[in-house]
Amino acid sequence: MTSDVRVRFAPSPTGKLHIGGARTAIYNWAFARANHGTFILRIDDTDPTRSTAENTQVILRAMRWLGLDWDEGPEVGGAYGPYAQTERLDMYREAAERLLAEGRAYPCFCTPAQLEADREEARARKDPFQGYQRRCRNIPADEARARMEAGEPYTIRIKVPEDRGDVVIDDAVHGRVVFDAKELDDFVIFRSDGTPTYNFATVVDDAAMGITHVIRGDDHLSNTPRQVMVYEALGAPVPTFAHISMILGADGKKLSKRHGATSVEEYRDAGYLSDAFVNYLSLLGWSLDGETTIIPRDVLASRFSLDRISKNPATFDPAKLDWMNAEYINAMDDDTFVEQIVIPQLAAAGKEVVRGSHTDAWWSLLASIVRPRTKMPADAAQVAAPIFASAKTLAYDEKSVAKGLAKEGMGTVLDAARVALGTLAADDWTAANIDAALEPLPDALELKKRIVFQAIRVAECGNMVSPPLGETMQLIGRDDCLARIDRARDLAM
Repeated sequence: MTSDVRVRFAPSPTGKLHIGGARTAIYNWAFARANHGTFILRIDDTDPTRSTAENTQVILRAMRWLGLDWDEGPEVGGAYGPYAQTERLDMYREAAERLLAEGRAYPCFCTPAQLEADREEARARKDPFQGYQRRCRNIPADEARARMEAGEPYTIRIKVPEDRGDVVIDDAVHGRVVFDAKELDDFVIFRSDGTPTYNFATVVDDAAMGITHVIRGDDHLSNTPRQVMVYEALGAPVPTFAHISMILGADGKKLSKRHGATSVEEYRDAGYLSDAFVNYLSLLGWSLDGETTIIPRDVLASRFSLDRISKNPATFDPAKLDWMNAEYINAMDDDTFVEQIVIPQLAAAGKEVVRGSHTDAWWSLLASIVRPRTKMPADAAQVAAPIFASAKTLAYDEKSVAKGLAKEGMGTVLDAARVALGTLAADDWTAANIDAALEPLPDALELKKRIVFQAIRVAECGNMVSPPLGETMQLIGRDDCLARIDRARDLAM
């Protein structure tokens, strides 16, 4: 069942999709899904100097990676298209012409020099209103039309009613916001080059597309009274506005490149999971109940509501994002972890591994010891790397060798380990049996347990930091484990 709720995310393709825009998209998507409404993606590309087709594709890729499927928009279509503003210029012209014909807008022939002179005069007389002085507002329609047809340059200005009272916005986040209509000048809706201004084009689009809720950053709040004037001039219903707070860095300043990565694709390329990323961004200014932090996508899509959005700025904390990413990874089942994390990351590290090269039980054991040590996907390849090496190709960490292996008596430790492990048949090569075979060695050699197992770990894994030794050695296999001890014997004293 669908509802009448229609929301849109309307990025300008002037660069990459950044964190603030991504959060806005998430909120619009989640609100539409929670209300069984329609989520529209619209490309606001009326800035010809910065908007490019390539940047549009960057945005679409980011949206797809975020998993924010749109019901209408590029590559999907819909009944209210086209969904790029550059393809809707005729609609804006028609709307402006209608407002001219109805007397709700008028042509302005003032030159930039005239406008600046008027501003200077207003400042000189300390006029509280220093906007456009409405010089062309009362030019007779016939005269105005004749000057337009004669080719005189002009803009089109909205005619703000002189008796218009305060503009009151019942914002879903900020509550009642009042703007003094006396401070609104007759602002330009169409430039002299024949292109619409943002405040006009976006309202024409939102009205034509039946947008019921405009969820956007609060940097747009100051645009709202002007846009309300356009809605009223068009005779279109004013949507519900919800202006969300900005995102700050840890230093309390607006999030920017100085705080690190800011674009969605940078986080994708760094290995963050889209589900974790969407979860984290959704909590930058919204909460389910004030306590829950792990909010699966389906819960977000069913429980999101505007009344849970905070009006206070949110702080982006990379450490919390890392924690959340690790939580999502740790919640994966074995098969998902192997297929989506381990094998792709090993391939990225240059190790081509085929799932069928080992049994499902072998992969499950690998997942059980690697997953808890994986915060970022790339960690999985690093943790598992010794298991996928061979006795001949295993890389040794120099510091680990120096500290744990190249010391007096460590050769004796490896000799004893070699003998103890050699008693195990291939069929008995399990973590439990390996641990049991090695357990007596510290007492027998009269050495601390840490020293004995440190030497064995370096011999088998090439470093002193690895998953549980018994499980790791079971995965490596009997013959290769013995061969590793033989190779490491030359490094021990």
